[in-house]
Amino acid sequence: MNKTGVIVLTVLLTLLSAYYLHFTFVARNIDSNITEQARDKKGNVDFAKRQALFDSLWNEKMWLGFTYKQIKEKELALGLDLQGGMQVTLEISPVEIIKVMSGNSADENLAKALTQAREKQANSSRNFVDLFYESYKALPTAKPLNQLFVNQVTRDKFRTDASDSDIIRSIKKELDDAIDRSYDILKARIDKFGVANPEIKRLAGTNRIAIELPGVDNPARARKLISGTARLEFWEVAEMSEVNPSLSQFFDYLSKLEEKEKGKSKTDKKEDAKKEDDLVAKSDTVQKPQEAKKDTLDPKKQAKADTQKVKKDTVKKPEDDKKKKQKEDSLKKPSKYANLFSASPAGLNALVRDTARINKFIIDSKAFASNLHIAWDSKADESQRLTLYFLKKSAGGKPILEGDVVNSAYVDYQQGSANASVSMSMNTTGAKKWRKITGENVNKRIAIVMDNAVYSAPTVQGEIPNGNSNITGNFTVEEASDLANILKSGKMPAPTRIVEEAVVGASLGAESVTQGIWSIIGGILVVFLFMAVYYSLAGTFANIAMFINLFFTMGILAQLSSVLTLSGIAGLVLSVGMSVDANVLIYERIREEVRQGAGIREAVRIGFVKALSSILDSNATTFLVGLILFIFGTGPVLGFATTLMVGIAASMLTAVFVTRLIVEWWIAGGKRALTFNSMFFDNSFGRTNIDFVGLRKKAYTFSSILVVIGLVLVIVQGGFTLGVDFKGGRSYIVSFSETIPVNEIRTEVVKEFTSGIEVKTYGRSNQVKITTTYKVADGTEKADQEVRAKLDNSLKKFSGKKPTVESSSKVESTIATDILYKSSLAVILSVIAMAIYILARFINWRYSIAAMISLLHNVIIVLAFIGIMQALGIVYEIDQVLIAALLTVVGYSINDTVVVFDRIREFSGDINRADFGTQLNLAINDTLSRTIVTGTTTILNIVILLVFAGASLSGFSFALLIGIVFGTYSSIFVASPIVLDLVGRKNEKQPATKAEKV
Repeated sequence: MNKTGVIVLTVLLTLLSAYYLHFTFVARNIDSNITEQARDKKGNVDFAKRQALFDSLWNEKMWLGFTYKQIKEKELALGLDLQGGMQVTLEISPVEIIKVMSGNSADENLAKALTQAREKQANSSRNFVDLFYESYKALPTAKPLNQLFVNQVTRDKFRTDASDSDIIRSIKKELDDAIDRSYDILKARIDKFGVANPEIKRLAGTNRIAIELPGVDNPARARKLISGTARLEFWEVAEMSEVNPSLSQFFDYLSKLEEKEKGKSKTDKKEDAKKEDDLVAKSDTVQKPQEAKKDTLDPKKQAKADTQKVKKDTVKKPEDDKKKKQKEDSLKKPSKYANLFSASPAGLNALVRDTARINKFIIDSKAFASNLHIAWDSKADESQRLTLYFLKKSAGGKPILEGDVVNSAYVDYQQGSANASVSMSMNTTGAKKWRKITGENVNKRIAIVMDNAVYSAPTVQGEIPNGNSNITGNFTVEEASDLANILKSGKMPAPTRIVEEAVVGASLGAESVTQGIWSIIGGILVVFLFMAVYYSLAGTFANIAMFINLFFTMGILAQLSSVLTLSGIAGLVLSVGMSVDANVLIYERIREEVRQGAGIREAVRIGFVKALSSILDSNATTFLVGLILFIFGTGPVLGFATTLMVGIAASMLTAVFVTRLIVEWWIAGGKRALTFNSMFFDNSFGRTNIDFVGLRKKAYTFSSILVVIGLVLVIVQGGFTLGVDFKGGRSYIVSFSETIPVNEIRTEVVKEFTSGIEVKTYGRSNQVKITTTYKVADGTEKADQEVRAKLDNSLKKFSGKKPTVESSSKVESTIATDILYKSSLAVILSVIAMAIYILARFINWRYSIAAMISLLHNVIIVLAFIGIMQALGIVYEIDQVLIAALLTVVGYSINDTVVVFDRIREFSGDINRADFGTQLNLAINDTLSRTIVTGTTTILNIVILLVFAGASLSGFSFALLIGIVFGTYSSIFVASPIVLDLVGRKNEKQPATKAEKV
């Protein structure tokens, strides 16, 4: 082992972890200061004011040259379940895409096929376009697709003789493009929403986009922001000569406003000064705004360069000069309001943090002519300033052209230049209008506007007769691609709808934080005490490595910009429990060598070497399960999977290398003694000689009885209780000021909803979870409001007990089917993946089959116990989080099994040996101490999790507890004996003795 290399790597990881984690503390400090500044005199937080403070500082440098936004991006952020917020899944409607590509055909077969595809998708996870084509081809009078889809809209896509497969392929591509465009638009909107650490991502293989907005306290505003229809528009940019009269009045208004404030009393002036300071968030603890970091990808460089030059007015009137001078004089005034602006080639610009105030001033002043429309640039320049555009309204106050006339847009390159450009084509109607517009605006600018933000304002070089335009400038490829996507967004309607939503209240999040902290503290203390007592001083060394492992895990998570969720904390607690597994394997090996007479230094060397194979196998299998969870999981499951994988990777370094460094440093020179035993547990399992193989039939019988009882109870009770994410519906967590019998609440709720209702206690005795499948297929906002109104009506009887909806969630039936399918697939794939790994590792199908049967046994046992608990009145829902627990059980169970299999192979070598049964028994007895110790530490951690983690993880914790108990049991009594049964040896009844060991 290269000790120097390990030391260097450990030091580097320590420094990196400390560096990335420190941003979390800096961000928390800034957040705390901002929250304090947003409190009113009564101590209540003004959320609108707090949001304004966040917005004002978002792009300001706050620490070590990093802006507040960059600091928030680097912190280890809290997930929705720990701080409250909102999570939604948007689905891009393929129906509208298909309709428009067909030229809005009235063909009956098209309508029937779309309807049938919608019905099929409610119970299928297949691609909608495939379902549509399948339904269409099944209709007896269906025409070839080219008769529907070769039209004016798609003339640049298909030949007249295009095949069905070509058209279906093109529809899928158009849907993918629509998702990309929607993603870009939503990302731009959310970036302006001012949410710290928002997350937006495409869900691979679907037409859905997942969005998380931590800390959002106004779900209605967020819902409107992310589900609103994007509108691409073309506007004429007003010349400054046309704007100057309005600007003159506007700056007069600002001057009068300042004069008015100067006339106030000193008390009022102090109060106003305080408000102003609050607005820009200046305090002793929050640094003063500085120049923001340069953005090298800003598409507004050089004031839009040569494509967005402002044509100077060569004919100047005296009154124009006078008004221009008035404006310049206003800008030169030492006014805190007028100085918000600075001049730019396009007119005026201002810092991003000041735009909200300027918008209010513009509205209040009423200075701008009614034919002017105000819009800001979509992105700031390198000094974090935005250009203010003055756009001219056409008849009816509308833009001169809507984006639906755009046929295509793509990245091109300027002739003789390395700069990227954007080529755009329009349909016949658009081309006619565009010819007239460009002819009237030669040497003037046309703004390309999306969501009232100007993405580009190129200068018209000449009349464009055929609708084919080329937009040039100092664009990078990325900037040109963004602009092309914006232009294409107006070409094909891609309406979105919310198919999944969860809103978590801040108070529920704070409660989860407390539960999570206690879970971590409890788990660490349990492992720490157990290891210190069981292994004495060596156990303390393992604990030091465990703390380093925890530090590295948190640092790596921060480095990956991960979000820490409650399920992530569960993964952290579990990884702490499992991290001692490697140390246990090593220490038990060292104990064996010491018992056989080896010196301590030699025993340490052999112990670390011989344990390495089992450590690699056990960690690899658990990591593989984490990877499957990461691929197939969504929401909280992702947080758990990420934490689990990072924890496993960190534990490999700390347990195998860091612990060895500490142990060898301690025993170097032979002057300091080191023991791996304790006075309480000295050789507790060192000389066991149990005939486990002989007990296998009793074990098989015991397991079968448990499975039959559990599954019969499940069937008798009408099946498992599925969570909302598996069956669809809406659920609400409601708290009351005091405990109310659940039956009373259920009676009132059923009066409103009549059926499809579940009401149960959730966590505290004064808190319930109400789930309804009412209008499960209707995901519209109107349906959401109707269901919420019914819920509120049902709770009116308890108004004196102050019912409060702490959180809510919604999952449409279509996405619920998809989630259920993926979760089931994940369980099946994990079992198969483990079997394949065992086959590759041990090169014998008997080991692989035995491992797979054992894993299925463990999963079924967990499900059976859920049925038994349901019969006892304790209901655990089958949801994504519980599926994550099942997969973790699979990963943990295979750990024990692999260790036993490794020892079997070490002892017997050839599985076909005549005394294989005896050797198998010996292997189980030799690994028993490791199995018991690891199982005990992990089980204690899960008990801590079950006690402290709260209702949201109760099912998860229970499933883990049962799974790990029976996973430990199955590795001894099921997996290994099955190998023997598959071999068919009959001499297994001879108990092994230590003298027989080879």
